[in-house]
Amino acid sequence: MQNPDDDNRPSGETIFRPEWVENGAERTESFRNAAAMVRRVVAQRHVRPSLVSELACEIGAEIIEGIRQPGEDLNSVDLSTQYRTSRTPIREALMLLEKEGLVDIPPRRRPRVMKWNASAVRDIYHTRSALLELVVAKVAVTATPEQIDELADQLEIMKADCAARNYSAYLWSNTDFHEKNNRIANNQVVTRILDSLHLRSLSFRKLSLSRPEGIERSCRDHSYLLQAYRDRDPVLAQAIMRSNIAGALKRLEGFLAAEEATSKRGQRSKR
Repeated sequence: MQNPDDDNRPSGETIFRPEWVENGAERTESFRNAAAMVRRVVAQRHVRPSLVSELACEIGAEIIEGIRQPGEDLNSVDLSTQYRTSRTPIREALMLLEKEGLVDIPPRRRPRVMKWNASAVRDIYHTRSALLELVVAKVAVTATPEQIDELADQLEIMKADCAARNYSAYLWSNTDFHEKNNRIANNQVVTRILDSLHLRSLSFRKLSLSRPEGIERSCRDHSYLLQAYRDRDPVLAQAIMRSNIAGALKRLEGFLAAEEATSKRGQRSKR
């Protein structure tokens, strides 16, 4: 995933350095991709980078990458210590992330990482499916041969990540494929909504693509999709995308059901 250039930051603006960065810890490529995704969505509400938006990017990336788990408390005192800033920008950053579905801020309670239930996950996947069907239908009709070749090149990267069983890299090469799709379709309203839904769903999309059968099915479906583009068949492209999202949702529902069963067994054992 393309990472925005930090040189766009206004000169003289002070940006925090988190404690873990000061201690020499390295960000992974996946973490940088997650932060870039948050930054792009947050940038729709911020004209220029700010301390608040940068904090939102860092905390949001930690949530996407599973460093902070669903339901985990987000203590503003601890976060202000970690990021070496006051509590006010921390609270504002958490409010930004609440708007994007990554953080839950209950009344008179401490903010926490959003914990999705199966019903909300299904709503997100069904909405993504409907919007992605619009996108792929338009790409099948309007993409130039050169644009289809660009998607084919991206598919080769996905295939390489799949063959290497590099689940994290596959998630982001898949993300790049769909970002190229969105640019070709050139529907800015749909793209903005999809970006927000993508951000909300990244943490559990990582889960659905965390097994060989998940990335193999996804890679195969995208190969079929590319052929539908070459054949200029929008109806087939829509059917492939619908099936792809339905398969991903089915895998994810299996994970969620197993997690819920484990949680219930744990609760019974404590009684």
